Amino acid sequence: MASEEQDKRARDYIEAAKKQRGYMPASMAYAATQDIDFIEAYDKLYSATLNDGKVFPAKYKELIVAGILAFRGFDPAVYEHLKRAIRLGATKQEAFEAMEATLVPGGWPTVGAGIRALMKIEEDENKEREKK
Repeated sequence: MASEEQDKRARDYIEAAKKQRGYMPASMAYAATQDIDFIEAYDKLYSATLNDGKVFPAKYKELIVAGILAFRGFDPAVYEHLKRAIRLGATKQEAFEAMEATLVPGGWPTVGAGIRALMKIEEDENKEREKK
């Protein structure tokens, strides 16, 4: 059973990760409650690879990740990583062209996964505008 300190670390981790990434998969939140040491180690690797590098901005790293995830067929993750790329400064046109670049190595299913994610992002934005 987790200690109170581990429970607090898990809650703090989940809150901080949601703020930084803009999302938190339920499986990761669960993992944090079960083994916070493991998920914190994972997060160090995530941060080292997907945050701004010395010369390569995080927005482009996120576009690469989205392309790989599109190839693997992980549509919900494509959506989250494209959203993060846009939040970090990528334009929708850059995101679209990144997905176009997946055509030759990944075929239309890969491009389609990226386009579906971009369509959902635009749909979400339109819903937000309608609320205002």
